[in-house]
Amino acid sequence: MVTVTWKVDGMSCGHCKQSVEKAVQELGVKGEVSLEDKTVTLTYDENAVQADAIKEAIEDQGYDVVQA
Repeated sequence: MVTVTWKVDGMSCGHCKQSVEKAVQELGVKGEVSLEDKTVTLTYDENAVQADAIKEAIEDQGYDVVQA
């Protein structure tokens, strides 16, 4: 398991938080969003899912991963 924190632009409300957390959970990734810091902390098995797939899932929700 690996844990990383990424900076994500565009998140500003509870709906944003839920959208990002749900998108990564669908990939089997635990995600905790901080609206104050504009970050998401991800815990996942790097053998089961690739970072690029997680980034794409977040960006598909309309947010920009600016630090991965």
